[in-house]
Amino acid sequence: MADNKPNTGALFKNQYKESDNHPDYTGPFTGPNGEDMQIAAWMNKTKDGMQYMSLSVSEKKQKSEPAQTQDDLPF
Repeated sequence: MADNKPNTGALFKNQYKESDNHPDYTGPFTGPNGEDMQIAAWMNKTKDGMQYMSLSVSEKKQKSEPAQTQDDLPF
């Protein structure tokens, strides 16, 4: 994010949602000590039909390194 103020973030529509378990919105979040985190939101309804968002803040997931194949080994 541009200003990286503590305890701030932004949500964007999740373009990769494939199941109900995936969040409807995701985005970057700056933690209280300036750490890079991730925020996720799910659209829900109460029993009375009132809409609300359920939120989750977690550590930012690191992109995993591709697994080495036998062709990548130096010997």
